[in-house]
Amino acid sequence: MRYLVYSLLLVGLFLQNTFAQVIKPISWESSILEEDLEVGDTATLSFRAEIDENWYLYSSDFDPDLGPMLTEFEFVKDDSYQLVDSIIPINPSEGYDEIWEGDYTYFKGKGEFQQKVIIKQVPFKIKTSNSYQVCSDVDGKCIPFSDDFAFGEKIKSAGTSEVDQKDKASTSDKSEKEGKKKLIDLQQKDSNSPYSLLGFMVVAFLAGLAALLTPCVFPMIPMTVTFFTGKAKNRAGAIRQAVIYGLSIIVIYVVAGTIIAVINGPEFANWLSTHWIPNVFFFLVFFIFALSFLGLFEINLPSSFVNKVDAKADKGGLGGVFFMAFTLVLVSFSCTGPIVGSILVESAGGMVIKPLMGMFAFSLAFAIPFTLFAIFPEWLNNLPKSGGWLNSVKVVLGFLELALGLKFLSIADQVYHWGILDRDIYLVLWIVIFAMLGLYLLGKLRLPGDSPIEKLSVGRLMLSLVTFSFVLYMIPGLFGAPLKALSGYLPPMSSHDFDLPTLIRENSGGSGVISAEDQLCEEPLYGDMLHFPHGIKGYFDYEQALACAKEQGKPIFVDFTGHGCVNCREMEARVWSDPKVLSRLKNDYVMLALYVDEKTELPEKDWYTSEYDGKVKKSIGKQNADFQITRFNNNAQPYYVLLDTNGELLIEPIAYERSISKFVDFLDEGKEKFEAKNRP
Repeated sequence: MRYLVYSLLLVGLFLQNTFAQVIKPISWESSILEEDLEVGDTATLSFRAEIDENWYLYSSDFDPDLGPMLTEFEFVKDDSYQLVDSIIPINPSEGYDEIWEGDYTYFKGKGEFQQKVIIKQVPFKIKTSNSYQVCSDVDGKCIPFSDDFAFGEKIKSAGTSEVDQKDKASTSDKSEKEGKKKLIDLQQKDSNSPYSLLGFMVVAFLAGLAALLTPCVFPMIPMTVTFFTGKAKNRAGAIRQAVIYGLSIIVIYVVAGTIIAVINGPEFANWLSTHWIPNVFFFLVFFIFALSFLGLFEINLPSSFVNKVDAKADKGGLGGVFFMAFTLVLVSFSCTGPIVGSILVESAGGMVIKPLMGMFAFSLAFAIPFTLFAIFPEWLNNLPKSGGWLNSVKVVLGFLELALGLKFLSIADQVYHWGILDRDIYLVLWIVIFAMLGLYLLGKLRLPGDSPIEKLSVGRLMLSLVTFSFVLYMIPGLFGAPLKALSGYLPPMSSHDFDLPTLIRENSGGSGVISAEDQLCEEPLYGDMLHFPHGIKGYFDYEQALACAKEQGKPIFVDFTGHGCVNCREMEARVWSDPKVLSRLKNDYVMLALYVDEKTELPEKDWYTSEYDGKVKKSIGKQNADFQITRFNNNAQPYYVLLDTNGELLIEPIAYERSISKFVDFLDEGKEKFEAKNRP
């Protein structure tokens, strides 16, 4: 039965892609929040969005050069009002996108923007239009839209005016809900979804287990056993005290997470994630802890402070149990601090649930063993004695802290264009750090506090094998290999000085690959501002591509894409880059990329009124989007269409498809159909 359900779901997905349709998973309402407006008053225009399930709307308050299309409002000038500052998004969520390698803000379910204006005349007349982009978590679609709004005020008579304070804007028509409820996406991007939250909690729980092996925490186990031995008169009392001890540890850590969550409003989180001050600070913290873990010096809290807390613990009772837990947290801080900090930084974004649950999972893993040792003190005799193996754990953590800390410096370097930590320099540092870690695991390096290694354990050998394998994986990245598994950690390819694959593609004259010059019939329109990835040459105008297809006798590959389409970039990085796909795109097709969000305005003679929505299409992007809707009854990106030399469809188009084999089959089938149509 379960497999039947899965089969039906897959069929539903197939039908959804096959019978493409124009969809609008968002609707808008607008109103004026104030009442009884007079000349000189400040009015607040509210624009509220209802967003379908599994879709999200990009906000307006992140870096416009990042990539995604921001929500923008354009107001028609009128003497009856004056704008005050700019549009304000109301409490958007924050996220980090590995493809764009940056932070963005967005809305799910509902969203609101507000604009303040000063009323200069009554009655007033306010007209505006917005442009925005919504994307799907389920099937990778991204769709740009634009809507029009108008506000006005009706006056009965001078002096006794009765205002229609909430005169609704002529809002964009609410679209009929498409597709009803879509399939649940197990890779939900929403940071508050149960799936990503569960994954985050698992990582935090594992971090808590790892913290138990640090040299600051491990010695606390015998202290715990000593404290609880003989404290309770019976087994029930011992269990009660041990449970309170474990819960106290959890409460202390969760309270810390709550404080961070309250502080981390959206603006603070954006500052925390992108400004050079916190990022350089975090880098220095990781660097200092790494030096400490490697044995250069010890980090300890002031002894007077720790002793005062420890004295409270010695008083006994439930209060003493709590202070014993507090002592554990304080003493272990020098080892758990970086791990806890990583969890809180990872959860930054104005969210409350995520840091709370992350700290709960971390502290739960941290507290369980101590609770058990408090219940069963005799287990202490079965533990290995503290010694050289703990120092080895500390040194390994030191190498990892050194490598991971570079990410913070890299973020500051990218945002402020310092040029300190370009992609190749970053990779060199990681290769050296992990190579030295591998040598350390093999016993070839000894650091302060290490015991001599007479025999190499199987565990150390396996860890060294994994480490050196990782080093070998990174080495091709020095020559331009994409290293897709590390795309979220490395600086962008644009900062790489020596990109060997691109150089080979640009200078290749053989190997069955058509040279870049032979791929083009004429210089492409808009080629100075629009580009293909991976050295592909093609066109950005339909008529120009159609003429070249007739001249070369090739089918056309139409890529409906957008500057702000994250899934388009992912397809290019993961699928188009494959040699089997890339050779077919370069050799078998005339390439045509139609950007639906390109804002360049065309000459007035090229404007036209759309038959679809009756609006005048003035820009390249508006005309491309209208072409996709009217011709193919689809408005989502990415969207790939194969046409013959007459512009007729060869096979059914496809959208977001990460399977390389299926994408190759799509290209091959289109070529076969084209050749079959043109056989004499």
